[in-house]
Amino acid sequence: MKRLITSESVTEGHPDKICDQISDAILDELIKQDPYSRVAVETLATRGLIIVAGEVTTKGYVDVQRMARDVVKNVGYSNPKYGFDFDSCAVLVALHEQSPDIARGVVKEDLGAGDQGLVYGYATNETKELMPLPITLAHKLTMRLAKVRKEKILLWVRPDGKSQVTVEYEDGQPKRVDTVVVSTQHDPNIKNKTIKDKIIEKVIRPVCGDLVDKKTKYFINPTGRFVIGGPPGDTGLTGRKIIVDAYGGVGSHGGGAFSGKDPSKVDRSASYMARYIAKNVVAAGLSDKFEIQIAYAIGVSKPVSVMIDTKGTNKISEEKILDLVKNNFDMSPIGIIKTLNLRNPVYKKTSAYGHFGRNIFSWEKTDVAKKLKKDAGL
Repeated sequence: MKRLITSESVTEGHPDKICDQISDAILDELIKQDPYSRVAVETLATRGLIIVAGEVTTKGYVDVQRMARDVVKNVGYSNPKYGFDFDSCAVLVALHEQSPDIARGVVKEDLGAGDQGLVYGYATNETKELMPLPITLAHKLTMRLAKVRKEKILLWVRPDGKSQVTVEYEDGQPKRVDTVVVSTQHDPNIKNKTIKDKIIEKVIRPVCGDLVDKKTKYFINPTGRFVIGGPPGDTGLTGRKIIVDAYGGVGSHGGGAFSGKDPSKVDRSASYMARYIAKNVVAAGLSDKFEIQIAYAIGVSKPVSVMIDTKGTNKISEEKILDLVKNNFDMSPIGIIKTLNLRNPVYKKTSAYGHFGRNIFSWEKTDVAKKLKKDAGL
């Protein structure tokens, strides 16, 4: 049976991703100074204006205006002709302390969950990253789009951009790339044909390789023009790219955003633990595909439920896999923080090109796989 699966990604210059990066840059700086900082920072960006709001309880200090401008500059908005630049945009700050009603649930030694919520983790053996192929390719395309801009391989590429990849599957295995969509902000004087030809040559083919063929369809800047980009073209907001951040629509999502939140917020930290569990289960060979749902109640240290789904690819019973998961992974908020070493400034690196599938993060380790395999008798 053949089926098509599509995922998308956006560049670091996309307005939503600018906001994610600002929120996580603030979080990183506060955690660097005070590892027990409790942070929930939201950012909004539009033409000429950045607004940073939220709740912060910390012994640290951050110059929010400077940090926001640094992010915008590093992303590439350094020229006023783009309609948005780090030097001229206004930055408004509206931060206050965390509500004591919420704080009382997370200041105990056993650290209850910072809120109710459910999270999902997913892994599949179809790529070396143990991630779905469509989202893996989509992220690699946007990373490549940023690379050709920063290294001046394509001088007319500007910071905002998107990719979308449709992969054809046959009997559950990826076979080829059916469709690629790339939209890039560009210099107004460049011709559409040049954009299409060069994006295929310099961006798509180096990433997709033999997965593209004569039947692959390409849509490059399909509206014909993408000069106005970034916040002037579309207001950005923290946490609006949750599927891009996760598994690209393959598997489920609990709905909670990640960026700007300290690890007491389980919609972030428990999502990382769920990925860690899923990746180790697949790396151990217990199943080819694996999804886990974990649910929490505010102020309660243990999950209220744990559910797994192997999509029919399990090598031992799901009941046995669930027991192995419960016996080998501490899913309490404090257990997650300690296991994954989350009281460290690692968050800004997550805020563009996906939170999963890159081995620079602790939740991408497969250090439990060997024990899982042994305990399973495989």
